[in-house]
Amino acid sequence: MEEKSPDRIHVSVVIPARNEARSIAEVIEGCKPHADEIVVVDGHSTDDTREIAQRLGARVILDRGRGKGDALRVAAEAVRGDLTVFIDADGSHDPRDIPRMLEPLDRDEADHVTGSRLKGGSSELHGGFDEFFRLMGSSFITACINKRFGVCLSDSQNGFRAIKTDVLRKLDLRENITTIEQEMIMKTLRKGYRMGEVPSHEHRRKFGSSSIKLHKVAFRYVYTLFKYLWF
Repeated sequence: MEEKSPDRIHVSVVIPARNEARSIAEVIEGCKPHADEIVVVDGHSTDDTREIAQRLGARVILDRGRGKGDALRVAAEAVRGDLTVFIDADGSHDPRDIPRMLEPLDRDEADHVTGSRLKGGSSELHGGFDEFFRLMGSSFITACINKRFGVCLSDSQNGFRAIKTDVLRKLDLRENITTIEQEMIMKTLRKGYRMGEVPSHEHRRKFGSSSIKLHKVAFRYVYTLFKYLWF
């Protein structure tokens, strides 16, 4: 990242990745037009993820091996931009949506913006029982957040989001797994910051399958929901 100019806002794009060698290049190249720096937080990949990212000019750092939530916390300490965008490494998010995600932050209409799959559509959240239960669970969690904080969000689980970096660092994030995404929203609202939401389509991951097993993490999502709603 070049020396920051005080005359414009700088953007850091963070890509948490673990064994995504087949898709990471496309994601990095798609993010380059919208980023002043790209940070790949690698979860100790055993394939060529790190090497590919470094070859394409991304700054690569390692997480502490505890999960995606840990990767996001590591990134929060490392980024240099005024705004931070989080995007998945599997190709499910469209980097061309990044400017739309940043607009409410640039206009100071929000402090934290998520991409909504309910508004933008999803190629993943349908077709089988796993997808049905994921959508049902996500909708339940989002409804609870809306009721508790008096907001009207449609999607609290999407990992594609943008946030003011100073706000990110004030959230005191604790979750180690993907429950960090709902934690981020609840702590944003509890601390009096503003949430925004823009449509964003979720595509099927380019290669492989998700490592998240719904039956193993469902309890953690419910526990995290009520933990951060009230305490």
